[in-house]
Amino acid sequence: MFSIGQLSKRTGVKIPTIRYYEQMGLIDEPERSEGNQRRYTKAGLSRLSFIRHSRDLGFSVEDIRGLLELSQHPEKPCSDAHSIAAQHLRDVQGRIAKLRRLERELKRITKCDAGNVAACAVIETLADHGLCETEH
Repeated sequence: MFSIGQLSKRTGVKIPTIRYYEQMGLIDEPERSEGNQRRYTKAGLSRLSFIRHSRDLGFSVEDIRGLLELSQHPEKPCSDAHSIAAQHLRDVQGRIAKLRRLERELKRITKCDAGNVAACAVIETLADHGLCETEH
């Protein structure tokens, strides 16, 4: 059995976040000691590690909830988990594309060497979105 502090150290998940995951129903409420301290099992540690890795990969709480549910039913088709991951990949690719557009625009406006703010491309572009060359 692990205390919440031990669980936090082993997984790298902060204690308030562990409590939040309990409130959200991602991890079961643990048993309590005689002193009313949370006591987590090895299964709880594994589940929290799964959640942590999922969060590190950027999955939403709802996606993680779905993946956890699937992990409890090994007879279900992998395609269910695959579709969650594939949708997440599409979302990530969309964000990357947007960030690349932002990068291009920022590179463009920071090339200006006008010398003073009156002719500064950064200030002009921020004041008039129409001066942007990329949509973002």
